[in-house]
Amino acid sequence: MKAVILLSGGLDSSTVLYQAKADGYECYAISFDYHQRHRRELHSAFLVSQKAQVVKHQVVDFDLRQWGGSALTDDTINLPQERSLEEMCQNIPVTYVPARNTIFLSFGLAYAEAIAAGRVYIGVNALDYSGYPDCRPDYIQAMQTVFQLGTKQGREGNPIKIVAPIIDLKKTEIIQLGNKLGVPWELTWSCYAGNEVPCGVCDSCRLRLAAFTELGLQDPLPYA
Repeated sequence: MKAVILLSGGLDSSTVLYQAKADGYECYAISFDYHQRHRRELHSAFLVSQKAQVVKHQVVDFDLRQWGGSALTDDTINLPQERSLEEMCQNIPVTYVPARNTIFLSFGLAYAEAIAAGRVYIGVNALDYSGYPDCRPDYIQAMQTVFQLGTKQGREGNPIKIVAPIIDLKKTEIIQLGNKLGVPWELTWSCYAGNEVPCGVCDSCRLRLAAFTELGLQDPLPYA
């Protein structure tokens, strides 16, 4: 059984990769260089995929900076820093990249159908404070319909399934799951800032650090 795993190199997607392995799938990882501010995550995706011994790891290159519209793809938009968890959950943040998961899932679907894989795993999480619109259950359900109607495989009655195993988990629960699965946290990357050492103050760093702290655990990454 084959599965395509959307792998950013972050805490969530790395946990999902290890879950796919535990589910018994041959894992084909796909990462995306969309010229994001934090392209450093691609190095982590490479390291995590090697550690997990995936069958193949591919990186798709396209440039979303030509449109911008996000703090991750437009240097004129400031990256939020030092925000409390309460502040993070008030609005969709400027780190939302327009239609990013739709783009990612489309590539994942094409790859999956090409290699006759039955699953596409994605590390979306609806309980994260960010509240991204393309990380919610109704979005995943809608994309599942696209997977069924937009492919030969789907029209022939064998649709590729989207698997989002952490969509309803809190960040602490994701870490606990990852610990059980043996995810190498020291190889992962969550920071949005785009430096070689995690900043510790962007939303993604703060969410990650807060979860490790709540569990009484030490995040193995060094922070600026």
